[in-house]
Amino acid sequence: MSQPWIGAQQGAKAGSERKRDSETRSGLTEPPRTNMCKGLAALPQSCLERAKEIKSKLGVLLQKPENAIDLIIPYPEKTEKKPEKQQKPTPEEAAQWRESLDRVLNNSYGLNAFRSFLQSEFSDENVEFWMSCEDFKKTKDPVKMAAKAKKIYEDFIQAEGPREVNIDHFTKDMTLRNLVKLSPTTFDLAQKRIYALMEKDSFGRFLRSELYQDLLVN
Repeated sequence: MSQPWIGAQQGAKAGSERKRDSETRSGLTEPPRTNMCKGLAALPQSCLERAKEIKSKLGVLLQKPENAIDLIIPYPEKTEKKPEKQQKPTPEEAAQWRESLDRVLNNSYGLNAFRSFLQSEFSDENVEFWMSCEDFKKTKDPVKMAAKAKKIYEDFIQAEGPREVNIDHFTKDMTLRNLVKLSPTTFDLAQKRIYALMEKDSFGRFLRSELYQDLLVN
């Protein structure tokens, strides 16, 4: 005759097995896992599609430098120091500005006078671009450099930008390529083109303007 506790143990064991089978079928418990992590096959389909998308975008950026500006991260600029009070030139000093546009742009009073003259003609975007390039070349911090490059591109280079300057397609393409790897010379070619344009066109009108002529007699 079997012992009562043996029968009870066997009954409990059988009941436990029936319960596990029922839970497995109903999804309450998981069957033993097998090793499914076999390289890329273990990734969800959505992850694989996302990886392909990222690879495709990177390829486009490398082939089309016009999209390179999207890689630049904006950075909040600190407030610039107020410029020192400018000293008005003597008539003799102002007369020397006629020698070259460089003399005007490298003199703080002359630069502001030239800028005011172009503003009166509603064509100050050229000198503003030139000034922005000069400021960019003096920037050492890479993050600040990226922020300034982005602003220069969006304001002056980008098609239909708010202050788009008149540069040829070759110069624009070269500038866009330079944006991929920033350096102090990124905008040099475009800056030279705009300088030549101001020298040929605006500078002569400035020298004949009343604003400049007044500096020669006062």
